[in-house]
Amino acid sequence: MTKKDLAKQTAAVLEALYPAATCSLEYEGEAWKLLIMARLSAQCTDARVNLVSKTLFERFPTLEAVAESNLADLEEAVKPCGLYKTKAKSIKETAEILVRDFHGEVPRTMDELLTLPGVGRKIANLMLGDVFGQPNIVTDTHCIRICGRLGFYPESEKNPAKIEKILDACVEKPIQSDFCHRIVWFGREVCSARTPQCGECPMREFCRHAQKESRKTAKK
Repeated sequence: MTKKDLAKQTAAVLEALYPAATCSLEYEGEAWKLLIMARLSAQCTDARVNLVSKTLFERFPTLEAVAESNLADLEEAVKPCGLYKTKAKSIKETAEILVRDFHGEVPRTMDELLTLPGVGRKIANLMLGDVFGQPNIVTDTHCIRICGRLGFYPESEKNPAKIEKILDACVEKPIQSDFCHRIVWFGREVCSARTPQCGECPMREFCRHAQKESRKTAKK
């Protein structure tokens, strides 16, 4: 099976399981909110980010309010998400840059997004895909783990940039954003990091990891 064939089969199963491919960050359609929430999500669950962000955006309801905020107040607001000093600093600096240099708008190119503090390719790809409808692969932990198990690359491969290139070459452009959102839901519900449900997985017939586990069980 080629990687493109594997991608097609994987995408078909994911679409059947999760027909409504949605971002798990509840940003209410406002690009600047998604940008901030994506920054908060580093080493933090999306569920916690959603909860913290409700209070955060009540306190700082506009991008301008974030830019003009007192750093200590911003730190306190995002503290439950962890790494709060670093996150608050980069969020405030990003808001200031957006207001000053981009007329309060989130830029729509990779190069411009990467100039923002705390924004790497993962966040940039999320923004480009969800907000601007551009095909992009978001290599979060679920994507890296699951696609490695499926056989797109060795499970030992953890380099996000390399994985992005591999998946970009085999996942059809129009479905890339949906594919990545569905992978996240699948990672939470079926293919978890510690206890993947290989025996009940709808991809077990073509998943390399599941096949290995099946052979191990048969030998016992």
